[in-house]
Amino acid sequence: MSDYIIETAGLTKEFKGFTAVNAVDLRIRRGTIHALIGPNGAGKTTCFNLITKFLEPTRGTIRYNGRDITRAKPADIARLGMVRSFQISATFPHLTLLENVRVALQRPLGTSFHFWRPESSLRALDERAMALLDEVGLTAYATLPAVELSYGRKRALEIATTLALDPEMLLLDEPTSGMGHEDIGRVAALIRRVAANRTVLMVEHNLSVVSDLSDTITVLARGEILAEGTYAQVSKNPDVVDAYMGTGHA
Repeated sequence: MSDYIIETAGLTKEFKGFTAVNAVDLRIRRGTIHALIGPNGAGKTTCFNLITKFLEPTRGTIRYNGRDITRAKPADIARLGMVRSFQISATFPHLTLLENVRVALQRPLGTSFHFWRPESSLRALDERAMALLDEVGLTAYATLPAVELSYGRKRALEIATTLALDPEMLLLDEPTSGMGHEDIGRVAALIRRVAANRTVLMVEHNLSVVSDLSDTITVLARGEILAEGTYAQVSKNPDVVDAYMGTGHA
């Protein structure tokens, strides 16, 4: 098996003559945290949407575990073990945390919509649901309605529901966006914890989170890869500095 879980070749996306992503060759090493960063308009969200199959590429290929997924659907890649957090993580605000995770656990069983079943028939899922809540640090809140959670803890609950699919690869889009300092620290620690036995790809604006968590960072600018390496390497790259601070920021 290849060291790389995701490999793209010549990945390109054009919108009516505008090239948002241009010939991107990206390789994500198995078992690492890989961050995709760049100034506004760099193409990172488009690239992320291509990899997670929410957009179809104009040209190029995407391989996951050596398998060509260029024309696959989001549900197909989720079944293969590559899950984007919001694919299944829309929480039910008036269900408890335990109930939210239990609903997510029903998906692989094909019983997602069996809400009419007696609650007692779903109790078999409670042990696994509690284990997932423990994994994201939410055990103490298991009986609390999701609507009562802070923003950061809601994101942790979303990650717990995503982990219910037992993904090999977890894709996170701006996981700390809109959070205060305390919640950022809590979610960053959670990402590190859940990455212990899986691969994580994240798009993230917060460079302190990126520097703390990432094994590898790919910097995009104007739809192309500008630099790649560790945070120490890319932060000293003059092209990266210019892209963030100079004329390339526009």
